[in-house]
Amino acid sequence: MHLSNEALLRVEKPARYVGGEVNAVIKDKNRIRFGFCFPDAYEVGMSHLGLQMLYFFMNRREDTWCERVFMPFLDMQQVMREENIPLYALESGDPIKDLDILGFTLQYEMCYTNVLAMLELGGLALRAADRGEDDPLVCAGGPCATNPEPMADFFDFFYIGDGEATLDEILDMYAKCKARGLSKEDFLEEITWIDGIYVPRFYDVGYKKDGTIDWFYPIIGDIPNGVKRAFVPELTYFPDKFLVPLVEAVHNRVTLELARGCMRGCRFCQAGYIYRPLRERGVDALTAHAENLLSATGHEEVSLLALSACDHSGFGTLVDKLLTITEPARVSLSLPSTRLDAAFFDAIKKTQRVRKSSLTVAPEAGSQRMRDAINKNLTEADILDGCLQAFESGFHKIKLYFMAGLPWEEMDDIRANVQLAEKVVDAYYKLTYEQRTKPVSVSVSTACFVPKAFTPFQWAAQVNPMDFEADQREVKSNIRKKQIVYRYHDAKTAHIEGVLARGDRRLSHAIEHAYRAGAMFDGWSEHFRYDRWLRAFESAGIDPAFYANRERAEDEVLPWDFIDIGVTKAFLLEEYKRAKNSVLTPNCREKCANCGVMAIADGGKCHG
Repeated sequence: MHLSNEALLRVEKPARYVGGEVNAVIKDKNRIRFGFCFPDAYEVGMSHLGLQMLYFFMNRREDTWCERVFMPFLDMQQVMREENIPLYALESGDPIKDLDILGFTLQYEMCYTNVLAMLELGGLALRAADRGEDDPLVCAGGPCATNPEPMADFFDFFYIGDGEATLDEILDMYAKCKARGLSKEDFLEEITWIDGIYVPRFYDVGYKKDGTIDWFYPIIGDIPNGVKRAFVPELTYFPDKFLVPLVEAVHNRVTLELARGCMRGCRFCQAGYIYRPLRERGVDALTAHAENLLSATGHEEVSLLALSACDHSGFGTLVDKLLTITEPARVSLSLPSTRLDAAFFDAIKKTQRVRKSSLTVAPEAGSQRMRDAINKNLTEADILDGCLQAFESGFHKIKLYFMAGLPWEEMDDIRANVQLAEKVVDAYYKLTYEQRTKPVSVSVSTACFVPKAFTPFQWAAQVNPMDFEADQREVKSNIRKKQIVYRYHDAKTAHIEGVLARGDRRLSHAIEHAYRAGAMFDGWSEHFRYDRWLRAFESAGIDPAFYANRERAEDEVLPWDFIDIGVTKAFLLEEYKRAKNSVLTPNCREKCANCGVMAIADGGKCHG
């Protein structure tokens, strides 16, 4: 089903749609056909480590062929509709309707309408209840699946947790059910007992008069009352090759996952809680992976991926070993945004010998009161000392990331963001004249805070777009130094994200209305239309403020409460109360806070 040359000439970046990349896997079709669906453009999906890992994880099985499916861009969609070309898998060119299972990764709420577009382009009904026995099973995973309810009506099942944990069990069960001639419904009943699996059609929900959830329970016999997250105690799997994109991707590089989880406990960070406990990959294994992947791809950059890279117990040794591979080959080694401590600066001085870049620092809040509220465990002195060391190491560009609209934030806290940026500029001028070889530049970026499920702030109200915009104007009007550049995220996009992030099943109607009105690629600012979403909510009888701008009661049943992520609700609530009083919680290595994740950790011992 690959496009003709004439059709390809009508679209921008035709290489997005042809397949045939270096390291792509081609198999015969007498297997379980799995379509890994990334609901965004090719160059975004091809930069995603999860796609690379699960693609080769599934293709290591003799009985399974995993292929890729991306969201076609608007010009391509027009061609497909005009020429009656259904959405197809890149490896085989077969329509996605011919595959057995379609697995969507939900990385960002603003891609939800793209999921619906991909289903419709593939000739499939949007809602699971309207698809037949001959249609593929449609499932979803990824961080947004930790609150599956807004998209529950569109999927047959969700996979919640580590992808490598029980995926083999699911594929094994599918093979058994297929060999026995069992129905899709039979298969779904069988997998409900596998960790991480949620089948929405097997559960029902009721609501109180005030709109909050009254009850949630299974409606068929012999299935669990809730869902336990799929979990791997040790990170043993990593592919020995990556797919090499045919067009420039967002990130064209070898990415190494140093660790999964985090010990820091920042109260706004969903990933820090849903991936607990911290699990590290060994230094020797990571070094071998880097060597294999550079050889298999020809990439010129190695990037280290972790929520807090310097917390890896072998971080310094790892950097030294990687440099023995990268430096002779003139391959750059890039470090993620992390804490500005001694280990980081020792590493940064070494890695910048190949290519010097800007440095990213994430204070998240300008005032100490707010940094304590979000449990950043970072003082102003820490930040300024770190930036001074960066300037002394030869950096002259620093990016500062802040959040606007944090719970209990006041205008003085917003002004503190600018004051901190100005102090960073002043730190540069503490250098000697000889050290100041280039003009200093401090980029201030403000993201709009979005409360997420399974964080202490899951109870918090999100501020409305007008308040976000007022915060942004306050920052902009208070900048006096020409060395500071200010950028900020769109407040209206953040509002829709906030609605979807903590929504329930009733939102499916609004999501479908938005899609029918043309909502696609809403994560791209040039395609997002706020009024389209407001009309969709109105058509569906939804008040977006109910989901985004309302503080939850402590005893309220939350849409995701049936999921056991490992961290207990009682712990998250206690952290929310500590946040209100700006009380810090030590990191996991300093003192165990009894978050509950010990219960799923290997041998009952938390790896933090």
